[in-house]
Amino acid sequence: MSSTSQKHKEFVAEPMGEKPVNALAGIGEVLGRRLEEKGFDKAYVVLGQFLVLKKDEELFRDWLKDSCGANVKQQGDCYGCLREWCDSFL
Repeated sequence: MSSTSQKHKEFVAEPMGEKPVNALAGIGEVLGRRLEEKGFDKAYVVLGQFLVLKKDEELFRDWLKDSCGANVKQQGDCYGCLREWCDSFL
């Protein structure tokens, strides 16, 4: 697996709180805006979807692609970020 980004490391290092959706690894300005338009304005709202999908990688990646057009790398970065955050804080 590739090394994690600085954004990923910063996200998983502390509780999520009220971080915006684009604080998630793999989610930049454009994807963040698309998710916000669908009501996913905070990282914890995306975490909720991740948990509803039972942390299933394939389901989450498909949801992210369908919801905001995330590519394979963005899907993987976001999934890995949330998975590691859950392993640390849940």
